[in-house]
Amino acid sequence: MIISPHFPPVNAADMHRVRQSVSYFKEFGWEAEVVMADERYVEGQQDKELLKTLPAGLVVYRVKAFSASWTRRIGLGNIALRSLWFYYRLVNRLLRKNTYDLVFFSTTMYAVCVLGRIWKRKFGVPYIIDVQDPWRSDHYLALPPQERPPKFWFSYRLDTWMEAYAMKSVDGLMAVSKGYIDTLLQRYPQIPADRCIVLPFGAYPKDSEVLENMDVANPFFRASPEHTHIAYVGRGGYDMQFACRALFRAVKSGLMVDPSRFGKLRFWFIGTSYDAGINPAKTIEPIALEEGLGAQVQEFPARVPYFTGLQILKDADLLIVPGSTDKNYTASKIYPYIMMRKPLLTVFHEQSSVNHLMKVTQAGMAVSFGDHEDVNKLAEKILVSMLSLLDRGMKAMPLDEEAFAPYTAREMVRKEVELFDLVKSIRTND
Repeated sequence: MIISPHFPPVNAADMHRVRQSVSYFKEFGWEAEVVMADERYVEGQQDKELLKTLPAGLVVYRVKAFSASWTRRIGLGNIALRSLWFYYRLVNRLLRKNTYDLVFFSTTMYAVCVLGRIWKRKFGVPYIIDVQDPWRSDHYLALPPQERPPKFWFSYRLDTWMEAYAMKSVDGLMAVSKGYIDTLLQRYPQIPADRCIVLPFGAYPKDSEVLENMDVANPFFRASPEHTHIAYVGRGGYDMQFACRALFRAVKSGLMVDPSRFGKLRFWFIGTSYDAGINPAKTIEPIALEEGLGAQVQEFPARVPYFTGLQILKDADLLIVPGSTDKNYTASKIYPYIMMRKPLLTVFHEQSSVNHLMKVTQAGMAVSFGDHEDVNKLAEKILVSMLSLLDRGMKAMPLDEEAFAPYTAREMVRKEVELFDLVKSIRTND
């Protein structure tokens, strides 16, 4: 049983692990059923085209949730909290009626994971949690209040309690970053370390196949010899401002070195906010304005449909992926960028796994920075990489197909079910 409050047709970053995996589970000996929050109760964007990427016959259950239209009056919008009671009731019935070997929580709506401990105690079914982002994040404690997420004071305390409750009896962990695993093992030494694996998202070829058979409009830019369009589709945030500031300073230097080529650059930052409100805040464009590049940088924080995002990447002349100052941050979206086979530039913390991926696959130019990196020094490194890409005539780097093969969704599922098999065997022996 997979617990994923976000699932197609909902377009949310945290459901892609499950969306990709369900096509391969049967091949590796597992039957999977998904329990999602009914999309009628989920805020944010929906994209029915995502349903085309799911296997035929997949069993999906939907749970209700308290309406956000009135829960937001008391400051509550989180779908996991709004659907928690309904998840409890429905899954209780399913666990009484059917035999499940495992409950797998794959979501960043972590509040629902507390039910794993309850169901394990009631029904004896083990559970695994997929850690895609920090649950209790200490990252913001060192930042000034204005750079912390809304309602941080309350959410941090709630996350602290709920994380400790869920982790007390968890049977295994999966995480996109080794740092997430290390942090949780340090906090909760009772977690069996041999049942914790680091597993990023995989490249999913079916998305490209679906895109090829669609007529998707790019509402932001058109190919033009007058401009070189550089696109990024994904979340923004204050933690990415350092990498973006260095990027923009590199462009400023480039305008002095080679004004004809750098003057043609147009940057598009799209879907940078998770805020489903009418006017989500911009976090990238203000930095460009401070650096004097307002005419060359545009940010559209509202999320776009998934395949619109892919079409934007396909239409761009060059792709850029800025990283976080959080050393554990790993951009799960990096694979669609690589699969586009476009000139690609990444700017990530030196401990991010993205750097290794870029190196072994030769997918593009990877620039890294340390904890105390000087922004001007980083800008110099970015400028060197950008000049190299421009000198190549904006041609893509020769992707190493053999090195990239282990990063496909199918190979990720192979490793995923190895953990499932291990937890199941240990539970059976117990």
